[in-house]
Amino acid sequence: MTQSRTTATFAPPVMEARRWLEGVAFPDDRPLINVSQAAPVDPPPLALRKAIASLAVTEDSAHLYGPVLGNPALRTELAHQIGSHYDAQVSSDQVAITSGCNQAFAATITAITDQDDEVIVPTPWYFNHKMWLDIAGVRTVDLPTDDALLPDPDAARALITDKTRAIVLVTPNNPGGVEYPAPLVRAFFDLAQEVGIRLIVDETYRDFDSRSGPPHDLFAQPDWDQTLIHLYSFSKAYRLTGHRVGAIATGTDLLSEIEKFLDTVAICPSQIGQHAALWGMQNLSQWLAGERDEILDRRAAIAELLPSLTDKGWRLLGLGAYFAYFEHPFDIPSDELAQRLVPEAGILLLPGTMFMPENDAARKRQVRIAFANLDRAGLGQLFERLAALSF
Repeated sequence: MTQSRTTATFAPPVMEARRWLEGVAFPDDRPLINVSQAAPVDPPPLALRKAIASLAVTEDSAHLYGPVLGNPALRTELAHQIGSHYDAQVSSDQVAITSGCNQAFAATITAITDQDDEVIVPTPWYFNHKMWLDIAGVRTVDLPTDDALLPDPDAARALITDKTRAIVLVTPNNPGGVEYPAPLVRAFFDLAQEVGIRLIVDETYRDFDSRSGPPHDLFAQPDWDQTLIHLYSFSKAYRLTGHRVGAIATGTDLLSEIEKFLDTVAICPSQIGQHAALWGMQNLSQWLAGERDEILDRRAAIAELLPSLTDKGWRLLGLGAYFAYFEHPFDIPSDELAQRLVPEAGILLLPGTMFMPENDAARKRQVRIAFANLDRAGLGQLFERLAALSF
């Protein structure tokens, strides 16, 4: 029987992990610590929720179809903020709004590839990127990273063939948390530009980057939009996960191709979600700065707590944005470890097997902790439970 597109890939990892909770009871004195998903559990701030409620009542267009590439006001505002963030000039016609950043990636891959084309992706990879490449019939070419989870442009060059259409970078990285240095990102851009392929840079977590100033200079390069495809999400910044609003910044010629995909899949992004994203960008800069400070403080707390795990053989591979990526010390594979942690420690996390190809032995030793929803007290409890493990 012919294999379908969806059977070519694996089950959604977060949904699979949630199934591990079925039938498990957690006592009041040891509730579940869920560090499996990189999404805010709190709703948008009250001011934004009030604005959404008002828009739903007073803005008739919020309930109608809109432009396929997004509302002009949001495209203009995002172009302006990209320009400010990266110290560059970006126009609104170089920006499109999508139904979440995953759709931005799916639309991009559909627009630049054909069956059996290749895309180079550093490992560990973001599993939804891998899933879409599988579904699209595009071959994922794995690019192993070094001990600091950083990919090597020279190693990528060696993987390029006449079927290569793009290289994908995620920075700050999911799952690894690593913030790619600006010279490294630039080296990948120069490589892509030289050989005539695209560089896809997913910066979903850019608002929680620990560095000040532009994280890279790609938008300042001549003809950047003929090489760079920049992806962004409003979900993390403004807690709009359920409203599904993402974005793409690239050349107008490619956006015309992407428009075909978006029109056939969703027609237009959520109107209320777009209005909410625009309101957030125009009114919540100070609030967002506070959210960033809190995430950076939780990252600092992990660094302070780290000796309690390293003394037990754990090794931190990457830390940043919403993530801490570890190598565990136990003589069992990470997928078994992750499932046992649910009933035995009251912890739900994701194993490295969900982020790595099957032929990479490192996947059995790695786990991802999405720490963004834990305050310092919660992180202390998490580390205490992990330090007490013995398998």
